[in-house]
Amino acid sequence: MYGMRLAEGPVLQRVDAALIGDHARLELTDEVYFWREYTSGKDWTFGNTNQLISNLKREPTRPQGQLFYKSEAIKTCGAFLSTALTSEWLDGTTLVPVPCSKAKADPNYDDRMTRVCRLVRPAKSPNLRELVVQTATTVAAHKAMAEGKPRPTVEDLLKVYKIDEALAAPTPVSITIVDDVLTAGTHYRAMHTVLTKRFPGVRIIGVFVARRIFPDDTIDDQGAI
Repeated sequence: MYGMRLAEGPVLQRVDAALIGDHARLELTDEVYFWREYTSGKDWTFGNTNQLISNLKREPTRPQGQLFYKSEAIKTCGAFLSTALTSEWLDGTTLVPVPCSKAKADPNYDDRMTRVCRLVRPAKSPNLRELVVQTATTVAAHKAMAEGKPRPTVEDLLKVYKIDEALAAPTPVSITIVDDVLTAGTHYRAMHTVLTKRFPGVRIIGVFVARRIFPDDTIDDQGAI
């Protein structure tokens, strides 16, 4: 079930053949790992994971009092990944956060995943590069779903994703894509496509804070870690 063990102690579970059917854009050859399970259709009161993700996704234009909880969620994720990813792995990989749905000039631009990555092994900064940037603002996937609008497709994302060539050298030894929630795997597939085209032959894995499950899959989610 766990595939490659990235650390002793806390582990990231691999999306294997038993789970991949929940994530339509993934392929069995993908190396994708997750920490927790986020229950779709439930709000932040459902359990610790839903609360963590809700806080992580708070818009940066929210009042400062609310952004305290966002900062705490970022710290929680950074601390976990510091223990779940071995020093050996971190020394040989480049962490690449998935960009948010907003262009950097947008007031709601959210660098939460970059901030999470910066907190991984803070005493020895990881090799972190924002290699993929989003060139135009789009509707956030979770917002689109809540509003009954179409979620972005892989093709939609490929139109707005580009490599930041200023950060492309040296060629990464391996790449670890880092994001918050794995749903269909659309963002991962688009990131993988762009990065593979630019860095052919480089090993790529995905690490997610949580994967999306549906209410029928679980009774509750009271914070299993």
